[in-house]
Amino acid sequence: MTSSNQLRLMVYSSLMAALVAAGAFIAIPIGPVPIVLQNMFVLLTGLLLGRKWGLATIAVYLLAGGLGLPVFSAGRGGFAHFASPTGGYLVAYLIVVYLVGWITEITQERNRDHQTRQFVTDIVAMIIGSVVVYAIGVPWLKAVTGMPWSKAVAVGALPFLVGDLVKVVAAALIARIIRPAIRQTLQLSADSPA
Repeated sequence: MTSSNQLRLMVYSSLMAALVAAGAFIAIPIGPVPIVLQNMFVLLTGLLLGRKWGLATIAVYLLAGGLGLPVFSAGRGGFAHFASPTGGYLVAYLIVVYLVGWITEITQERNRDHQTRQFVTDIVAMIIGSVVVYAIGVPWLKAVTGMPWSKAVAVGALPFLVGDLVKVVAAALIARIIRPAIRQTLQLSADSPA
């Protein structure tokens, strides 16, 4: 990879980290777990940047929040936030962005000339990622709050399912538009003389 491509990927990574942070500010408090756009941008990061750059992006975002920058929901920050009821969802983002990025990378070349097939693959990858978010976030919520399982699922997963499906479709549509432009800028950089 050329240094020019690495620089471009760092810029894309910074932009996606900023979008994840902005998505946390768009919050509707409905209980211990607010509705946010943050998870849509995490999934989109995996689709656009792949597993390595996606993981680096989300790791930087979480580190910034852990160090106290107000990038988590409701403008909060600090490592104590990881011990809060929503901490499991944040930790899950690392696994999810890697998983979605990996699925995208292994299917992208095969689906290069089949946009519809890639669109469906993106949706499936993000649904799997969303299941992982809940599989980590809900037990964390239960452990931190002491809620019974039924209540943890009722407040930590059920209210978000329809909205998350809308976010998954929106992210797949955004990726369908933006991914070719990213590919093109990286390809142009690789083809240009040093």
